[in-house]
Amino acid sequence: MELERVPVDVIGCSKTYADGTRGLLATTLAVEAGEVLALLGPSGCGKTTLLRLIAGLETPDPGGRIVFGGQDVSDRPVEQRGIGMVFQSYALFPHMTVEANIGYGLRIRGVGKAEERRQVGELIDLTRLGGLEKKRPGELSGGQRQRVALARAVAVRPRVLLLDEPLAALDAKLKESLRDELAELLRRLHITAIHVTHDQQEAMAIADRLVVMSAGRIMQIGLAEDLYRAPKHAFVAEFLGRVNRLRRAPDAMAAGQLRLGGASFACPPEWQGQDTLFVRPEDLQVGAPQPGWGEARIEQRMFLGDRVRLKLQLPEQDPLTADVGRDNAYRPGDTVGVRVDPDRLMSSQESMA
Repeated sequence: MELERVPVDVIGCSKTYADGTRGLLATTLAVEAGEVLALLGPSGCGKTTLLRLIAGLETPDPGGRIVFGGQDVSDRPVEQRGIGMVFQSYALFPHMTVEANIGYGLRIRGVGKAEERRQVGELIDLTRLGGLEKKRPGELSGGQRQRVALARAVAVRPRVLLLDEPLAALDAKLKESLRDELAELLRRLHITAIHVTHDQQEAMAIADRLVVMSAGRIMQIGLAEDLYRAPKHAFVAEFLGRVNRLRRAPDAMAAGQLRLGGASFACPPEWQGQDTLFVRPEDLQVGAPQPGWGEARIEQRMFLGDRVRLKLQLPEQDPLTADVGRDNAYRPGDTVGVRVDPDRLMSSQESMA
């Protein structure tokens, strides 16, 4: 099935509700044609408001514009924007079969029965629902219902696909399985898609780019790996994973160093003036005590299956967390060496733009 792929431009859009609440501050965002973009952030950050503005379910404050493929759709109602939507509940009709659910949008648009059957058949093949055509939603697994919801949303050939927390109601194990399936389906569809979620792992697995939001505004946009490794804002660093805060005493700052367990490490020149730096748990190196390494005492050991998490006590720092290989044999009470590669340090400044 060939779907139209259009870029989406959000230009200076904000949203103020009747009671004066600012749901979204002035926001400009460009989504590339055929891109899967995730709007990511905690509850109340503005991501759902932004999605609803794009959908036409909310009206932006005066001056804001929504543009699909160079065409201003700001004043068009939702049904005239050419969007498909997938919700958390999937919103399937329980009394209809799989094929009837998928073809519903085509029928209400007056598509002939033969053409409906052809298009529904195409989508059943595309979403791997063969053999389930006569089943009802109650007879399907969570993954199968998700595929039906996606097929129904794209049956009407939308220009843009919007997904509002489609995996939020699922348990952790099922969510992980369906997350990978959803990522594969979206790439097979080659459609411009905007996906709202509060789940970092889900966003990283599914989207081409992430838009991290907080308090009604965009904090940073980019590839998942870039945002994780080189965040431009402290909020992004902490929201996208665990971080340790490394404190620097005034004399260490004056010497351009970071002190860790009695050892000194170079501080990146651009962050010399910061009294706190971040480092991810997996970027703390733990091993046998040796020259040039600091020393720490293991307070706690947690086996997490694919890795071991160690809680470390150091003289000049708050307790630190280190994630090491699952075969690591260190136990509480052991003294270990610890070091950090300066290239793995991250700024803790509130804004690094």
